[in-house]
Amino acid sequence: MAFEKTAKLQGSTDEYTLSPDLKKYTVRDNAFEELKTGNFQYLRTLTSDSVVNQEVKLKIVISEDLSKLKIATTTMNGLRPVIIYKGDAFKEICEKYEFIMQDFSNKGIFEKK
Repeated sequence: MAFEKTAKLQGSTDEYTLSPDLKKYTVRDNAFEELKTGNFQYLRTLTSDSVVNQEVKLKIVISEDLSKLKIATTTMNGLRPVIIYKGDAFKEICEKYEFIMQDFSNKGIFEKK
């Protein structure tokens, strides 16, 4: 998972870029943790009460200079990617992901393409 100017989840049609007006304090104020490398990371569990017995973790990483990002959904241990847009099994998880990304867009962190 490499940093890119534009990022999206596999299977999704929504692409996101970082807002050009983004500031570090905005990222920190919105639950991103600053790592030792200087990058900012957002980790959240996207659990669901659906039939799927697999918990999914959302991971968003923003580069130190606020110019590039990475977005991924993984298993809880972070070792394998999970494609949440494959079939209807992850419908509720997809809705939670889209809600989080819309909230970040409204707060001026991301711009939806």
